[in-house]
Amino acid sequence: MRRGTASRNRPRQPRALSGYPGTLRIIAGIWRRRRLIVPNIAGVRPTPDRVRETLFNWLNPWLPGACCIDLFAGTGALCLEALSRGAGSAVMLEASFEVAAILRENISQLGAEQAEVIVADALTYLQGPVRAFDIVFLDPPFESDLIAQASVLLDQRGWVRPGGHIYIEAPRQMKRLPIPTTWELLRSQTAGQVGYHLAQTRS
Repeated sequence: MRRGTASRNRPRQPRALSGYPGTLRIIAGIWRRRRLIVPNIAGVRPTPDRVRETLFNWLNPWLPGACCIDLFAGTGALCLEALSRGAGSAVMLEASFEVAAILRENISQLGAEQAEVIVADALTYLQGPVRAFDIVFLDPPFESDLIAQASVLLDQRGWVRPGGHIYIEAPRQMKRLPIPTTWELLRSQTAGQVGYHLAQTRS
């Protein structure tokens, strides 16, 4: 779940949204049916349950013990779902201090000791010291070119292990993802206005 229109350099200030879901659930694993708080803040875009269900069916063979990172974490549902299903660790980046505070509350409620929250701009973070991950969640604001920019940094700086996986969420109308030629697109589906995709780095 991501901040849909926030600037990558300046966190959005909180603004109440009418009719917004207050919680969402973890679908499977050790925290199955546990609820996460969804920040009532403009720009937070929860990934729908059915999309997460499909995604984790795709990822299931590679989840046990995996090191994960979510570049635009929001409530952290993708990383927390991964940990619930057996991932080894998760790093969650979130540019907004307010959203990060709610993310930490979700982590505390679950007792997710393998989870780390870092308040940082994703592109700035990716230009820092490199740590290789097995699974990367890349779901930036739709009204941006952050998929292309983040993909270049992930690829050129070695943030994804050989054979590792990248989940990408993008506007449905984006027919061609701006991803490196060294990544193979394994799966693609759509739901509503969202296109969601799984890529793999070449070994």
